[in-house]
Amino acid sequence: MKNEIQKALNSVRPYLQADNGDVELVDVSDDGIVKVRLLGACEICPLSIMTLRAGIERAIMREVPAVKRIEAVS
Repeated sequence: MKNEIQKALNSVRPYLQADNGDVELVDVSDDGIVKVRLLGACEICPLSIMTLRAGIERAIMREVPAVKRIEAVS
């Protein structure tokens, strides 16, 4: 499952990097909870929750239907 999640993250990464941000996979639990860390400009951006839900979460859940939730950790 981690490889598929990384593939999904790689699909959104260019958009994040265009705004001096990035995302890192931290953990994947057995019950389908994915933890990611927003990096660079994404750490302090007031719209980071929208990026997480509308961009990162959609990309991961489209690629890996077994994922139940995406959480941002610091």
